[in-house]
Amino acid sequence: MPITLADLGWSAARERAFADPAAAGLVAGRVVLEHNHVYRVLTAAGEQLAEVAGRVKHLAEGRHALPVVGDWVALRVDPLGARSQIREVLPRTSSFSRKAAGRETEEQIVAANIDTVLIVFGLDVPVNANAIERYLVVARRSGAAPVIVLNKADLVDDVDAAVDDARRAAADAPVLAVSTRTGHGMEAFEPYLRGGATVALIGPSGAGKSSIVNRLVGRELLATGEVREWDARGRHTSVHRQLVVREGGGLVIDTPGMRELQLWHTDDVVGETFADIADLAASCRFRDCLHDTEPGCAVKAAVEAGDLDAGRYANYLKLQGEQAETSKRRSERALADAKRIGKIGSKALKALQRERQRQGRDS
Repeated sequence: MPITLADLGWSAARERAFADPAAAGLVAGRVVLEHNHVYRVLTAAGEQLAEVAGRVKHLAEGRHALPVVGDWVALRVDPLGARSQIREVLPRTSSFSRKAAGRETEEQIVAANIDTVLIVFGLDVPVNANAIERYLVVARRSGAAPVIVLNKADLVDDVDAAVDDARRAAADAPVLAVSTRTGHGMEAFEPYLRGGATVALIGPSGAGKSSIVNRLVGRELLATGEVREWDARGRHTSVHRQLVVREGGGLVIDTPGMRELQLWHTDDVVGETFADIADLAASCRFRDCLHDTEPGCAVKAAVEAGDLDAGRYANYLKLQGEQAETSKRRSERALADAKRIGKIGSKALKALQRERQRQGRDS
């Protein structure tokens, strides 16, 4: 059965925004896979292999401006069947990003144009409230709605207790308990996949994201690791991000497991994830209280009184510190980039002046 743009999540708003590229003879498509700078792009006419045009690379401010899985792009299709060219990346309605792994201060877009972020954890290990809070901070900044998924529910005796533990960290985000082995709870995903909606699965390695994708699409589409007998844990096998179109409707993006999830753009979503702490902060003596060493801090008083969990408070301070450090590094990099660009412009101007002086002497 042919796939339409509507099946891929195309909308009337995107149709209107695509008027100029369409007039230029470009074709709309959605990136479903990227490998070694070659992209698989689905269009109304089928799948195209594509590369990014040199002009797009030249104008890109960084890696975050280049196509990622889930992006809508404008293609120049080669009539002879050669690789198409991605001439434009259309504006994103949402994007899940993190600081790129390593020392470099750069944004990495994990996936784009997502409606719901499914944050998957495995119940083969105890519920980790700190990890849930960290993923929620990043997911809320993406513009997509976060949902906590506790996979491998068949491995615990008291699923309700595990869900309660997760809910305490999840605030207002829904918490689903599922088992890909037994099929328990899988029907809870269907409301998030209606009408060409896109969900992206993220989370630590071994949580069973690929197994969930296989369940959702109804076939063994993605490889999954065998479960080790000694600790009941699976090996993560996804190495590339991939967008999958379901026959039953909706789209699913699987992502490789993340060994580290460092904050990038967080703005005020740390406060949104820790809404209880934000409410307490309104009663602090100082408006700019950092809830660390300042006197008259209502947040610290709540911890001392046992009204606020000390671990949650410590994780809040840690994420606030990371946010401040990342903002500082981004500012430093922006300043360094501005100086570098200024030096390049200055050299070019001096070269132009020397050339004009030389031409004046020769005339």
